Amino acid sequence: MDLSNLSIKEIKVKLDEMEEVTDELVESLALDSRKGVQRLAQQLIRQQRKEEELKAKYKKMSIHEKRVKEKGYRVIGGIDEAGRGPLAGPVVAAVVILPEDEQILGLDDSKKLSEKKREELFRIIQEKAIDIGVGIVDNKRIDEINILQATYQAMREAINSLEHRPDYLLVDAETIPDITIAQAGIIEVDAHSVSIAAASIVAKVTRDRMLVEYDSKYPQYKFASNKGYGTGEHIQALKRYGITPLHRTSFGIVRESMNG
Repeated sequence: MDLSNLSIKEIKVKLDEMEEVTDELVESLALDSRKGVQRLAQQLIRQQRKEEELKAKYKKMSIHEKRVKEKGYRVIGGIDEAGRGPLAGPVVAAVVILPEDEQILGLDDSKKLSEKKREELFRIIQEKAIDIGVGIVDNKRIDEINILQATYQAMREAINSLEHRPDYLLVDAETIPDITIAQAGIIEVDAHSVSIAAASIVAKVTRDRMLVEYDSKYPQYKFASNKGYGTGEHIQALKRYGITPLHRTSFGIVRESMNG
């Protein structure tokens, strides 16, 4: 495609309309005498390099899925949780079954991503995943059975909410009791499993959105920013205002504030 007769603005519009930019086109832009067009070419080169890096990372993060598929399993779910450590709010688990024929570039452990990137990837996962299941266990139940058992309960609820039953589960550093599906608990798995990375994003975004809603009801605790974790401002609010129905009384610092 000859873009030499177009203005820089017109070239930008053409590039935005293209589904794929060829190496030949980038090379021709780089050879254009206009500095603005040359800068466009350099920008495209950086984008291409970034995409190649993301593709390589996705391939590396698919090693566990590949290993399980080589054993004959076909429907593989990744499962993770969010909210084990906070003083308030639920624990949320998610299980995600990703498609084999399409990559979701940029997947990573939710803790390594910005809120904006998590929200962006959450939307893409919702669009492209074969299936997503979510389980939520509230603070009352956490206090009754402890956080580990509540996490297992949330994971089982997430699995049971799926429409497509997986025949294998990849789990973040856990082995879930009382399920019949084959599973493997993988250490440091968020860096090496696309399925669990996707689940970590779904669990984190789902829980964060809940805490933002709680913030409107209990604004003095700043749940929208601290997400229920024991930040200094949260602890100060506990001492000043006492606890809410969302707080986990299994934490000593929460119990100390029950009559605050």
